[in-house]
Amino acid sequence: MDMFLPKRALFEREALDYAVGQQVYYKMQQLGVETLFIGSHNRVTGIPGKTPQEAFFESKRTLVVGVRRSLDFQTCKPSAHYQLPLVTGCMGECEYCYLNTTLGKKPYIRVYVNIDQILERAQEYISRRKPEVTIFEGAATSDPLPVEPYTGALKKAIEFFGSTRNGLFRFVTKFTNVESLLDAAHCGRTTIRFSINNQFIIKNFEHRTPSAQERISAAAKVAGAGYPLGFIIGPIFHYPGWRQDYEEMLERLGTELNAAAGCSVSFELITHRFTRRAKTNILEVFPRTKLPMDEKQRVFKYGQFGYGKYIYPKEKMDEMKNFFDEKIREIFPKSKILYFV
Repeated sequence: MDMFLPKRALFEREALDYAVGQQVYYKMQQLGVETLFIGSHNRVTGIPGKTPQEAFFESKRTLVVGVRRSLDFQTCKPSAHYQLPLVTGCMGECEYCYLNTTLGKKPYIRVYVNIDQILERAQEYISRRKPEVTIFEGAATSDPLPVEPYTGALKKAIEFFGSTRNGLFRFVTKFTNVESLLDAAHCGRTTIRFSINNQFIIKNFEHRTPSAQERISAAAKVAGAGYPLGFIIGPIFHYPGWRQDYEEMLERLGTELNAAAGCSVSFELITHRFTRRAKTNILEVFPRTKLPMDEKQRVFKYGQFGYGKYIYPKEKMDEMKNFFDEKIREIFPKSKILYFV
């Protein structure tokens, strides 16, 4: 469940001019994955699918390997200064995911082979902002961990930032294949965050992802390896039994982490919200979804990017915020809650 095993791998020919590209190609050959060549990783043809549903699921099983030509990094406010573009896309099939809107109808998984150039560019951004510290986010449009066994890009980035003085790295994952990162020379300069939820939500909406317990166990390994650790709890849903389910999850997390390191952790808390466009896309791919998307039960709020979202009404938001504030401070007295939205 953790390592991405694609149904097909599509390569730009230039990708084989790089050691990482050759490495991924040989691994695909060894695994017997159908391997084809394409003109550009930005204009991918050859992924089957006559309906939006077919196109979505076939794309989720497609690996595209290319050279990142634009070395201008996107900004990544408020959590970091810049995105670090190592991977795009995710093998998970979470029904609510914002990538279902931002990556289009065929959200294939894309890896970049010119990792050294990307990290050199990161150094330029760091140098430009000295003596300020520059923070890079490695998972703004992806979950990079499932493809790590093919590319080694995360470990390379972690060790690069471990050797810098003015750069910090962070990424978030729902996956658990962290073993190859545990001996990396991170020097405390990479924060690994886990996106977690209670098992009821994972079972119903986060398809092809590890269980809550598996994620918590992986987080304990990361804490034991001395990494700064964080959790995104989200999306948080308000439903009958939500308090008990989230309390159980937090208590299990506290037990495992205190046994592992007794460490300080950070929390980012994100309640469920949706846009009209996202709702339309979700219903095309998951027509039987049980996601709570009744607009009459929500409040419409304009966001910072000029479009509106349906969020929970104030009384429910306050109820959830108070619950998480109280429980997290009780179980993790040294922790920081970075935000609740």
